[in-house]
Amino acid sequence: MAMASIHISLPTLTPPNLRRVNRYCLQAPKRSSPVVAMASSYKEIATSGVKVTEGEGKLPKVVLTGSNGSEADVYLFGGCITSWKVPNGKDLLFVRPDAVFNGKKPISGGVPHCFPQFGPGQMQQHGFARNLDWSIIDSENVQGDPILTLELKDGPYSRAMWDFSFQALYKITLQTKSLSTELIIKNTDNKPFSFSTALHTYFRASAQGASVKGLKGRKTLNKDPDPKNPLEGKEERDAVTFPGFVDCVYLDAPNELHLDNGLGDIISIKNTNWSDAVLWNPYLTMEACYKDFVCVENAQIGNVQLEPGNAWTATQHLSIN
Repeated sequence: MAMASIHISLPTLTPPNLRRVNRYCLQAPKRSSPVVAMASSYKEIATSGVKVTEGEGKLPKVVLTGSNGSEADVYLFGGCITSWKVPNGKDLLFVRPDAVFNGKKPISGGVPHCFPQFGPGQMQQHGFARNLDWSIIDSENVQGDPILTLELKDGPYSRAMWDFSFQALYKITLQTKSLSTELIIKNTDNKPFSFSTALHTYFRASAQGASVKGLKGRKTLNKDPDPKNPLEGKEERDAVTFPGFVDCVYLDAPNELHLDNGLGDIISIKNTNWSDAVLWNPYLTMEACYKDFVCVENAQIGNVQLEPGNAWTATQHLSIN
């Protein structure tokens, strides 16, 4: 698997509407008290279609509203998109009923981050990016489409697990029938580092009726029945279904997949520079909700090697006809 190192220049993001806004960046996931209702600094964000409000558990939530009626919710804790509604009001993402919004555990659902580790490894499951508060550093509105940019930097909590200096930028763009993200990871340290990452996207679905097209012929690492010893194989199906427990990595995945969510929607999942894909449904291990969602994840399973000053960029574009 090719490991890409991309060097780019990152712009300084200081738009007029945010010049007076203090950044919100609590770099400790353990809080002694609940998040205080909206810091006064956020009240000065005046971008059309971008509003900071109080979400579940009194956690800060950014609501993006498109001019044609689309909407998305983004929690600063974990930089997690929890809702994507198209103009007809249908929410295409799914948050599990056991999700907690206490600023201590990752939000289970939506589009959580896995960084700087995908899956189990030397640090906690899926890394730490989903356990920290991200900062708002930019918001704008382009012809009725709201755009939000979040930032995450290293701190004592992350360095206790992964002793490197980094900057992560996450740009979210909401359009009438699409939701796009751009993730940039920059090495701001004086030594190289490596990481793996993924967007662990939960789609609302009828699991028994859902299917994914575009993976035929790809090499697979199937974690069923033994997650610790994946079976290597090759996908032979034109449409991959979810008849039971599914936990499978597809290496060198194509840059576009199509999810039929079994609820009448076909969702296009396009990407650039996400090398792999992961399909997951917990089946009976999550009996309360497994029938109501499937995960189709863009991922970078192999380690990306980054030299000091270099950056890695990947985009995801979700759309519906």
